[in-house]
Amino acid sequence: MTFFIPSGKSLRWALPLLLLTACTDSNTSNTTHNKTVVQGEQPDILVQNMDTIVQPGDDFFQYANGGWIKGTPIPADETNYGIAQLVMEDLYTRKKTINEESVKADDPNDIQRKIGDFYTAANDTVAIEKGGIEPLREALTKINGIATPADVMMVSAYLHQMGVGVFFGEGAGQDAMNSAKMAYYLMQGGLGMPNRDYYLKTDARTSGIRTAYEGYIAQLLAASGTQDTAATRQRAKAVLALETKLAKISRSVEALRDPYANYNKMTVAGLQKTTPRINWQTTISGIGAANVDTVIVGQPEFYKALDGIVGSEPVAVLKDYLTFHTISDFAPYLTTALGDARFNFYGKAIRGAEAQRPRWKRVLDAQEDAMGEMVGQLFAEQYFDKNAKARYSDMVEKVREAYKVRIQKLDWMTDSTKAKALDKLARMTKKVGYPDKWKDFSAMQIGKKSYAENMMAAHRWWNNYSLSKLGKPVDRTEWDMTPQTYNAYYNPSNNEIVLPAGIFTVPGRMDASLDDGLVYGYAAASTIGHEITHGFDDEGRQYDADGNLKSWWTKKDEEEFKKRADVLANQFSNIVALDSTRINGRMTLGENLADLGGLLLGVDAFKMTQTYKENKPISGLYPMQRFFLGYSLGWLYQIRDAELANRLITDVHSPAKWRVNGPLPNVPEFYTAFKIQPGQKMYLPDSARVKLW
Repeated sequence: MTFFIPSGKSLRWALPLLLLTACTDSNTSNTTHNKTVVQGEQPDILVQNMDTIVQPGDDFFQYANGGWIKGTPIPADETNYGIAQLVMEDLYTRKKTINEESVKADDPNDIQRKIGDFYTAANDTVAIEKGGIEPLREALTKINGIATPADVMMVSAYLHQMGVGVFFGEGAGQDAMNSAKMAYYLMQGGLGMPNRDYYLKTDARTSGIRTAYEGYIAQLLAASGTQDTAATRQRAKAVLALETKLAKISRSVEALRDPYANYNKMTVAGLQKTTPRINWQTTISGIGAANVDTVIVGQPEFYKALDGIVGSEPVAVLKDYLTFHTISDFAPYLTTALGDARFNFYGKAIRGAEAQRPRWKRVLDAQEDAMGEMVGQLFAEQYFDKNAKARYSDMVEKVREAYKVRIQKLDWMTDSTKAKALDKLARMTKKVGYPDKWKDFSAMQIGKKSYAENMMAAHRWWNNYSLSKLGKPVDRTEWDMTPQTYNAYYNPSNNEIVLPAGIFTVPGRMDASLDDGLVYGYAAASTIGHEITHGFDDEGRQYDADGNLKSWWTKKDEEEFKKRADVLANQFSNIVALDSTRINGRMTLGENLADLGGLLLGVDAFKMTQTYKENKPISGLYPMQRFFLGYSLGWLYQIRDAELANRLITDVHSPAKWRVNGPLPNVPEFYTAFKIQPGQKMYLPDSARVKLW
């Protein structure tokens, strides 16, 4: 399960959704084939990417993608490079066109005007440099005026409104145990580094990152007006020490995956008894959530300890903490010096990037966060036609039918649980391409004056929009991704899969030119089947057909599920991904289950097609071979060691290579398609394979 922040949502925490995390043509023609193969009017992308020197049974990831990897270095402005970036090149170009046309529109509508004004302000670098940190003046003045712990929480609430998630995470979302109601959540948060491990691990790499972080804090505190370098460094040490205290009371990524342990409903008055020094009613109201009397607290021990920290920490340190985070969060929208400082820490030190992306791409990324659905309205009109929507809608139904048959045939699941599983599957909603109903952005104040102020206005709009849902019926038609997003998700509270148009994009290719073998591997397995399986993985299975966190399994079925899931967890825990670092098979279990389930369902759905039944080769590859190569195309990546090290401790997804080589040995059709034999590195005896679905 991933903590997903909907586009534009200003908070550092939002309700969990189960995500598929995904990264112009490559111009690479590396292939061991001695002939030019054409798919439509372009070279066959699957053949282009292959490295047939490698045996498929030894390293299928390298066999499928090695030709491309060998000929494509990671660009300096990327920490990893692959299919998502290739797709994003297409998507960036399309979004840039939409922005440029909006700027030039003679008689723009409200959507075009706001898109154009945002793009204009973000690219007015002369005004941005001249303005310095002036757009933050109101916030910094409020921080400077703090005198008491009560003032600290009042100003923190103000900062949450503008998207600075200090001290804790919070937001409105569906009640996990009553999905028809919206609830207010309080979660751990307030850290400037990715998670608690960065503060607590003692290895050389992590220690070096902490040193760099301290320097970054000092640099931004200096930007707020401090001239004394030595004093600033001491203040930075104090801020780091404060965040380390927050880290020590935070749960691990693995512990956050238990939905029951992270669901603790209580009255605000009840919370107040355990945190007497923080007035939560005032704080919550200050953020914008009116008349809240009940909250769901994810980690009560965090809030009890936070009360002590806020009540006892020197006010000067608390003020520095707030100042640093305010400047840091808005640094990309301020001066070049501040933007570079943020990149040097988060981009270089943590992720290993060598250079920033071009400014126009960074602007489009910020716009996606602030007002992506506005852009999405124009994107959907121009780039995802009805034929594409129909193709993938039909594919969802084939995958659903495949899952139905598999559930019916299970020999380890009892009939009562089967009936409930089939009901949940039948009632799972699909959203394909783009929303049928768009949000009303007329109240979002966007102008040409200031890039940073536009981002603040957008964050405040999203904060108000989200919190206005409290006390109202849940809108199950709403999307939490934009049409142009290269990603997808399963939402357990709505029992729905959401598949934006962007996730189906194959770089440099039109959808109509792609054969079913490629598409069913690339989309039906790695995306559609993956997301549907999330409804039945180790977390998603705990939600019922109505989206409530509620046990619907017999004890025997739960034990059988866990026993089979443990096989996969142990398989991944034995994989050494970097140096001596292994994949955390428990932390990544949900995504690994979804990858394996997606492959099994994708295979079964593909077998329903005429392409599979006719079994005619394309480019010398039979349909089922193209299916597995198409799946591998979805994980076409290479990654810098620093970024890989970061993801191994922060990401609930396995590295791309192992999203291919990890699940495939458990898929029977893989063995027959490529004649995998005992003695090859990926061969698993039947008795060692996962037998879940």
